[in-house]
Amino acid sequence: MRLVQFQAPHLMGPHLGLESGNGGGVINLNAFDPTLPKTMMEFLEQGEATLSVARRALAAQLPVLPRSEVTFLAPVTRPDKVVCVGMNYVDHCKEQNVPVPKEPIIFSKFASSIVGPYDEVILPPESQEVDWEVELAVVIGKKGKRIKATDAMAHVAGFTVAHDVSARDWQMRRNGKQWLLGKTFDTFCPLGPALVTKDSVADPHNLKICCRVNGEVVQSSNTNQMVFKTEELIAWVSQFVTLYPGDVILTGTPPGVGVFRKPPVFLKKGDEVQCEIEELGIIINKVV
Repeated sequence: MRLVQFQAPHLMGPHLGLESGNGGGVINLNAFDPTLPKTMMEFLEQGEATLSVARRALAAQLPVLPRSEVTFLAPVTRPDKVVCVGMNYVDHCKEQNVPVPKEPIIFSKFASSIVGPYDEVILPPESQEVDWEVELAVVIGKKGKRIKATDAMAHVAGFTVAHDVSARDWQMRRNGKQWLLGKTFDTFCPLGPALVTKDSVADPHNLKICCRVNGEVVQSSNTNQMVFKTEELIAWVSQFVTLYPGDVILTGTPPGVGVFRKPPVFLKKGDEVQCEIEELGIIINKVV
């Protein structure tokens, strides 16, 4: 299933829906069953009960709202946390001439950085070095602490596309070289278009992943290049923190980012960034 949060002119506030295929229209889950919650966070917290209703809706051949009539929101908004992983692609480590990490490198973004799949990315006046990073994002579906790698997939709701927008000046030189500020300006975490449930993804660790800036391919790799896979990341992170339904884990970016080009290239006003992952879809964000 392809779960979405959306708005439409004829509906009050955000609603929960199903995308009828990659790039298709939207089935309004709240119209199918008015008792369903209207946010993904509450939907995920209710677990199998709400998922089974969504599966019934998918089978029921319901009316589909055309894509042109809806506004897609991020599939998850206001999660408890957004956990990120640095240097998690073998080919991205090579690009920087650094060794492959022995254990995951974890940082975070604040949830306030999340925007929708077609929203604008705002260049902050404080940074002159805003860069692109396409990433596979994992969305947690079940609460857990000290989760074993062998049990980890039971805690996953599904996957989505993320753009880990990064202000390199703040990440690499300012703020004591702590990464947080450079990663968490408002609008620096576009997500979407859908939360694709894990049963709909053949193998999350064998998906083509790419990023285009103004139509030019700048990143092109495969999630099989990930150093630490989803299960290992969940096991590692859950040693430190409890994972909650709706938590988002950004699993790292492949090579091709702007900062390591010679000379470096950064995003400018008017650029359009497309982040695409096979089976999951594409998010398109204009830089303003």
